[in-house]
Amino acid sequence: MKPINILLVEDNEGDILLTTEALEECKIVNKITIIKDGKAAVNFFEYLNKNDIPDIVLLDVNLPKMSGHEVLMYIKNHDNYKQIPVIMLTTSSSEKDIMISYKNHVNCYITKPVDAIDFIKAISKIEDFWINIVSIPRN
Repeated sequence: MKPINILLVEDNEGDILLTTEALEECKIVNKITIIKDGKAAVNFFEYLNKNDIPDIVLLDVNLPKMSGHEVLMYIKNHDNYKQIPVIMLTTSSSEKDIMISYKNHVNCYITKPVDAIDFIKAISKIEDFWINIVSIPRN
C-alpha cells in the first residue's frame, strides 16, 4: 500500500505532538508534513512537487500569519489541489467558523476534544474514516 501523505497545519506544539502520536499508532504507513502557520502552508502548495501533493490536509482555523480559512480558500480554488480532502481540526466551535469553512468547501469540521485521550481517539477515527472507508483520489 502506498504511504498516505498527510499535511498537518497546526501551530500548537501540544496538538502537534498528540496528532502525530495518534497517526503513528495506526497501522497505515504515513508521511506527515507539519507546517506551523498559514502563510507557510500556502507557500508549501505554491512550490509543491506533483509527487508530494498531500492525500489529506488537517487544518487549524486559528493560525499565525494567515488563517486556516484563507489556506482552505487557496486549496479549494486551485485546480491541482481542490480534490484534496481538507479537515478543519480546531478548538473553535464558533458557528461562524463552521459556516465559513463549509462555504469554502471544507470536507469536514471537527472541534478538537479537550481531553488528550479523547483527542487521540478522534484522530484515530479521522484516519480510519478518511483512509480505510472513503475513496480519495491518489495523485
